Amino acid sequence: MHRENAYTKEAALKNLARRELANGLDKDPIYKLRLQCFSRGATGILGLSRAFRVMDDDGSKTLSAEEFKKGVTDIGLELSDSEIEDMFTSFDTDGSGNINMTEFLVKLRPPMNNSRISIIEKAFDKMDANGDGQITVADLKNVYSVRDHPKYLSGEMTEAEIFTGFLKNFEEGAPNPDGVVTREEFINYYATISASIDNDAYFDLMMRQAYKL
Repeated sequence: MHRENAYTKEAALKNLARRELANGLDKDPIYKLRLQCFSRGATGILGLSRAFRVMDDDGSKTLSAEEFKKGVTDIGLELSDSEIEDMFTSFDTDGSGNINMTEFLVKLRPPMNNSRISIIEKAFDKMDANGDGQITVADLKNVYSVRDHPKYLSGEMTEAEIFTGFLKNFEEGAPNPDGVVTREEFINYYATISASIDNDAYFDLMMRQAYKL
């Protein structure tokens, strides 16, 4: 359940994204938004998907131009109004004035091959003990024992604190932490980690070690 071995690569990705954003070259809107998210680390794309989830009151999975702008602004991405409008227009392929939230996030996510998606989904399925499509503290109690955790052994943290801490990995910087991680959010999080790791075998090993697959 630990991601320490991904921290260094995540930091390198953040620095690379910031340098790329500062180089003054024209960029495709989706690429620029992806770099903006990368500059926030693994929770950048995740934060955006959570902001959108909160705004989708009717569960329609679509966003208006106003909602899109609010989501981008709420998580503090540095984009001008005209850039946000250009991005929205590029995603609104049918000119309906709305964009499909899931399709947008899939485009925003860095591309991953099937083997990487498969290992991420295996990890999610293991954590999602009751199979309801989301990970909560209740799920973690069924799949993970804290008895060997150093901070549990030392009395520094309770079982609940350790589980909540794990879920917070996926909520850092999100505008609405709720202790719930959906499948889409889990994949979005690891998609950014994946972008920082070139070698498929290393990514696979990292996921298997982290989740004891």
